[in-house]
Amino acid sequence: MKIVHNPFLPFRGYKAVNVLGVMLVRRGMEVTEVDIRHERIHTRQMLELGILPFYVLYVLEWLVRLPMRGNAYRSISFEREAYAHERDKHYLQQRPLYAWRHYLRKHKNTSYT
Repeated sequence: MKIVHNPFLPFRGYKAVNVLGVMLVRRGMEVTEVDIRHERIHTRQMLELGILPFYVLYVLEWLVRLPMRGNAYRSISFEREAYAHERDKHYLQQRPLYAWRHYLRKHKNTSYT
């Protein structure tokens, strides 16, 4: 994965963002293997759905979750999958297709903060 450090993206408060399979990292932030795995999971999601549909669904899901209780960003199914498996070094080798779908529904005993 190509990693580009820059002063503009992502916005303040975030360390990295995946744009078209390129990891943009806020200048001055340290990138870990966990961060790279997290963004690689997003790249796999993009490849499954297609780039435009991925971003459209991502934004639509965020908008739907904005008025709900909890953190809208952390509640997005794509993010939930990435955070749940970012520490698993073997996840991408065994990940089922469209695994993010299993994270669409909120689970009762899950925190999204």
